[in-house]
Amino acid sequence: MEEKERFVTEITPKSEDFSRWYTDVVRRAELADYTTVKGCMVIRPYGYATWEKVQECLDRRIKETGHQNAYFPMFIPESLLKKEAEHVEGFAPQVAWVTQGGDEQLEERLAIRPTSEAIICSMYSKWVRSWRDLPILINQWVNIVRWEKETRPFLRTREFLWQEGHTVHATEKEAEEETLKILEVYRDFIENDLAIPLIAGLKTESEKFAGALKTYAVEALMTDGKALQAGTSHHLGQHFAKAFDIKFEDKDQKMKYAWQTSWGVTTRLVGAIIMTHGDDSGLILPPKVAPIHVIIIPIPAAGWQKKVLPLVKEVERRLKGIELRVQADLREVYSPGWKFSEWEMRGVPLRLEIGMKEVAEKRAVAVRRDTGAKMLISLVDLEKEIPLLLAEIQNSLFKKAKKFLQDNTHTVDDYDKFKEIIKTKGGFIYSFWCGDPQCEQKIKEETTATIRALPLKPDHVPGGCVKCGRPSAQRVYFAKAY
Repeated sequence: MEEKERFVTEITPKSEDFSRWYTDVVRRAELADYTTVKGCMVIRPYGYATWEKVQECLDRRIKETGHQNAYFPMFIPESLLKKEAEHVEGFAPQVAWVTQGGDEQLEERLAIRPTSEAIICSMYSKWVRSWRDLPILINQWVNIVRWEKETRPFLRTREFLWQEGHTVHATEKEAEEETLKILEVYRDFIENDLAIPLIAGLKTESEKFAGALKTYAVEALMTDGKALQAGTSHHLGQHFAKAFDIKFEDKDQKMKYAWQTSWGVTTRLVGAIIMTHGDDSGLILPPKVAPIHVIIIPIPAAGWQKKVLPLVKEVERRLKGIELRVQADLREVYSPGWKFSEWEMRGVPLRLEIGMKEVAEKRAVAVRRDTGAKMLISLVDLEKEIPLLLAEIQNSLFKKAKKFLQDNTHTVDDYDKFKEIIKTKGGFIYSFWCGDPQCEQKIKEETTATIRALPLKPDHVPGGCVKCGRPSAQRVYFAKAY
């Protein structure tokens, strides 16, 4: 026990310093590390394996909705980027530029993609000719560069990984349906696979994506009371189509500008998993995206290599046979107690302990990472019991996070109470807003809270704006955010 305690104290308690706790978990669980390139991170194998599971789960859902993956260049000529003025203005402070190639100065600067609308639209203008060419439903998994001033691993780095979908449609209605369809894909994926409950809604004009007609988002609440934008889906309207001349001959033989969407999630989802589910012992990974479902720890004793080791290998083989991700930790240089702490740190959903006693009784000790609960499982029932237990852990994590979201969503009509909650508790505040951008800006300046989402299904109950008291037709969600 003493050995375990020494190990765990390497993590700052969440209640003491949430930011430091987060960084400690990222580094001690070997998810990522800092580099000599300021503002950039190395995603280590265990962190990348987690991202691969996230990617795998979402990629399957994207393809099931009829989208195909492609790849577009990371370099964007400056003239191309400037074609959509509002878009350029929104990203200008974050763009990294290439000015020299080899020994030659470039005649035109190349932007390293902060997002890919410009380069992709330049191709769509070549590919779209007729209504028969539509819709175009393309997604890509790539890296992005944005020159952020303040960075934190996974949450905000100068280079990060994401997927970005870009679609083209014949009508506004089709584009709107696509935008909302992807928003629902994100909601379903994040809630069911990552076990993170969400609030989905529309962004205000000041918070929407640069160049978009509308931006929808899914917002999560981290356990420090701050919101995290987990994914966005943009109805681009015809802004980019007009800028890049994406036109088609419709069924009525008239030339028309196309309607477009774009949407994406990033490696910040790994950060969301850490902050939603983690505790003072480290990570807690939802089984659906955990690189390892089950870690098996042999308990050494006299003669264990002849009796315990064969059983450990048999259990590992059997569980892999039902397509579980399983690993036996056979390292003899570490004690069982050290291994317990190590795999708790890494958030493996379930631990099996097998020693001489378990061999004799033909059962294993199972320990849940989410609750720490111990139970005995018959070796005969492994293939049945372990999947059920993992499903229970997945469901339990979501229920716990959902309760936290509900308990920390406050309906508020008084501005003084609004400010007090933002300052002391955090969480989402559900309040009336008059719709005036000046009120929105004043609230942001005075409290640092922003409007995270306008509900998709407004209450339509009249009230008074929490800031100015003017009539308001609906409540919106405010929060401090990452």
